Amino acid sequence: MATPATPAGAADEHVAFRQYLDAVGLQGLAGAEAAGLHTSEWYALSLITLEGSLTSGELATRTGLTTGATTRLIDRLERAGYARRVADPADRRRVIVEPVPEGLGRIEDVLAPARRRIAEVLARYTPDQRALLFDYFRQAAPAFRAATEEIRAGQAQRRGRSGGPRRGGAGA
Repeated sequence: MATPATPAGAADEHVAFRQYLDAVGLQGLAGAEAAGLHTSEWYALSLITLEGSLTSGELATRTGLTTGATTRLIDRLERAGYARRVADPADRRRVIVEPVPEGLGRIEDVLAPARRRIAEVLARYTPDQRALLFDYFRQAAPAFRAATEEIRAGQAQRRGRSGGPRRGGAGA
């Protein structure tokens, strides 16, 4: 992938950041594989566990999958024992997807090496430095989500011009 010319220091920062992102992505791929999941399922499970529960529609929107692909994804998470569908107590027509606590122990085992190694890295920093790092994480996460939406919007525009099919995502 070509990159624009940058001053030496900025180039070093760019390389370090790319290597970091690649390592995080690779760890996510390995985690999904170890848990017996596709990457889209791994991401969906992360969303569900962070939120506590999501409707299938919310899950479709957040993952960028079609509703049909999301239904199949939820089916696979249920079969694997990681999530379950429950009726929304406020509206029995809606389905809520929630994590299965007993199934999440396997996920904790998969995440343990990364958590241990990152804890070792973070231990090298002062509390003020860690505060700065976590401020960056809080600021960068929405920026990456916004960039994802820009990419998806661009894809939708190109599909509209070319009439191409919408991709359902991994495992769909």
